[in-house]
Amino acid sequence: MGAGFSGLYQLHCLRDRLGMKARVLEAADGVGGTWYWNRYPGARCDSESHSYCFYFSSELVDEWEWSERYPQQPEVMRYLNFVADRLDLKRDIQFKARVTVARYDEAANLWRVATEGGEEYSARFLIAAVGCLSSANVPDIPGLESFQGAWYHTGKWPHDGVDFTGKRVGQIGTGSTGIQAAPVIAETARHLTIFQRTPNYSVPARNKPLTAEFREWVRKNKREIRDTMRDTPNGHPFRIVKRKAFDVSDEERRRIYEEAWEVGGLRFRGNFQDLLVDKAANDTAAEFIKNKIREIVKDPKTAEVLADIDHPYAAKRPPIDTGYFEIFNRDNVDLVNIRANLIERITPKGIKTRDREYELDIIVFATGFDAMTGSLLRMGIMGRDGLSLNDAWAAGPHTYLGLQVPGFPNLFTITGPGSPSVLCNMPVAIEQHVEWITDCIARMRTHDIATIEATPAATEDWVAHVNAAANATLLPQVPHSWYLGANVPGKPQVFMPYTGGMTRYRAICDHIAAQGYAGFAFHGGASVTVRPEGEARFKAADSVSTPGV
Repeated sequence: MGAGFSGLYQLHCLRDRLGMKARVLEAADGVGGTWYWNRYPGARCDSESHSYCFYFSSELVDEWEWSERYPQQPEVMRYLNFVADRLDLKRDIQFKARVTVARYDEAANLWRVATEGGEEYSARFLIAAVGCLSSANVPDIPGLESFQGAWYHTGKWPHDGVDFTGKRVGQIGTGSTGIQAAPVIAETARHLTIFQRTPNYSVPARNKPLTAEFREWVRKNKREIRDTMRDTPNGHPFRIVKRKAFDVSDEERRRIYEEAWEVGGLRFRGNFQDLLVDKAANDTAAEFIKNKIREIVKDPKTAEVLADIDHPYAAKRPPIDTGYFEIFNRDNVDLVNIRANLIERITPKGIKTRDREYELDIIVFATGFDAMTGSLLRMGIMGRDGLSLNDAWAAGPHTYLGLQVPGFPNLFTITGPGSPSVLCNMPVAIEQHVEWITDCIARMRTHDIATIEATPAATEDWVAHVNAAANATLLPQVPHSWYLGANVPGKPQVFMPYTGGMTRYRAICDHIAAQGYAGFAFHGGASVTVRPEGEARFKAADSVSTPGV
């Protein structure tokens, strides 16, 4: 289910490597996954382009050329269509097929899947490749239905675009998406009012066209680039420097930050290894960025509202930008602090805060996603004995390795909660999960095993380990983080991604597979085999290596 990066590679592995009959069901009318829907102005990848692609195939690396350091949405879409066409994948993708029910038939050992259009499918294995950031979160603000203008969510942007020329625009949300969208909207809008609840850090992207020399360097060094991405905690093509923030003098630290600011992008956070485990170390980076905001934004009051950040740097998703703070020096951009001046309702004419009404022609919701679980919980997934995934996760998502859920045999989740997923350069995490799932299914077929299912005990041990890894960092200290699900009212607040790093996670998954898939129960005909739990458990009291999130 899903035809983004995950679904495309999983289809290729099952069909072309294992020779299986496989079908992808995709709600959209084309490939792309989250990139199909997120077409908002300024939509751009925050991983460097030469790393935001598949590395399982040398041919794909050699035959594709990225145009700039951080590719825009249309270029990512062109790349995914290139992959789908190059591997002849589209013939096995059913487009416009939104899954509404996926029910496990225990007697037949099949998943019965139905779509919104009435199609029905049966499959032995069901693989959710629906992505982590694909379920739009529209806030429940009273009066939205009365608004006489137009409103849009960045995660469901019209394919023919939106013309802001001469319009009064209100944007709600200043996370990664809002920070990308605002500068582009400001260029043509008559006026842009940004409604900010949570101030955010951002580092300049320093985006630029790629030279022919750099593209050739990527081709010649693709093996080393892949090895670096596989051997770093975040899956990026650079290593975190092995030094701590207080290993150097204040003057030297300032010089390092200044140089990193000029380089730009996510490399900024890779200059010290302890930024996410030591609050005092983090404060050095946080204060540096806050001072940069004060330098850039000319109006002191506006600058202080933007710099009044209440969480550690990079403890939420760390945005990178192209001219975001600079827009607040424009005459046609205003900032409204809705932490102090709450939005009361949306009116026919615009947005009413406690202090006044802002008349608008267009409202843009840059309010993010029901991340990591939203899409999974909207597909009517029901496991053994009619257990719904919604009920199984009523208190928050519980998975084993982010790959399986007890009570749901032969259901795999690619980059699910409990795996590094959104804390990584996603193609690296996706390749690892797809290859692990493919190897597992291959072994099941070789040994005539009917089902695989995570055991409850192994799952609880893994959840405890995920929590222990998170608590060794500063990330859980952000009460309004979408890593916790705090951006969706009523959603159980559980820290969802695994913070132990991609390198450590890969080693854990490989070890579990090598030990005969410890913590999974296999069913083959009348026999049942439960692999030794002791090999799979991760006690909360176990030492957790310093995570490099």
